Amino acid sequence: MKQGLVDDTEDVSLDFGSEEELALRKDKIRHPLATFFHLFFRVSAIVTYLLCDWFSNSFVACFVTILLLLSFDFWSVKNVTGRLLVGLRWWNQIDEDGKSHWVFEAKRVPSIAASTEAEARIFWLGLIICPVIWTMFFFSTLFSLKLKWLALVIAGISLQTANLYGYIHCKLGGQKSISRVTSRFFVTADVPKRQTRRISGDRTEEHGKTGTK
Repeated sequence: MKQGLVDDTEDVSLDFGSEEELALRKDKIRHPLATFFHLFFRVSAIVTYLLCDWFSNSFVACFVTILLLLSFDFWSVKNVTGRLLVGLRWWNQIDEDGKSHWVFEAKRVPSIAASTEAEARIFWLGLIICPVIWTMFFFSTLFSLKLKWLALVIAGISLQTANLYGYIHCKLGGQKSISRVTSRFFVTADVPKRQTRRISGDRTEEHGKTGTK
């Protein structure tokens, strides 16, 4: 009897992969370098704009430094941090006819190297808050008549708003594409049901005709 009980028992391995992946998405920052540089250039540009008069009397040096920081921020956010932290990417390409096309991509299938919730939160907060700050700088320079900084502030608004617009378009475009795929799936799944209904209806009509004969 004991031998039979021993033979009937077997080890069962349970798959906790999804739970472990969910815990990793909540707890860890998986791309610390990308997360750091996502905030470093844009925060450095803002701090340099606020404190440049204390460190240097040269307007040209401050202007060039802030513009370089904004350019580095635009390139890193557009080409690196968006792809790593939230799985989004956008760019512009020119076809053979010379026409310009904007391409917006969103990663649909989550992978092991997917971003965490903390990384996504840091990405979107930095992407939204910094253009708001540069917009406040625009009104402050306009009202204080510091018109020599106006071109730099407009450049900051333009570069950071471009990334914000591109990634919002990627996010909304990805959700629309997923909804289109699901709607197509339900439509294709409903087609066999309609066909079976039509076949059954035709058969009942045939049986009815034979019964009347």
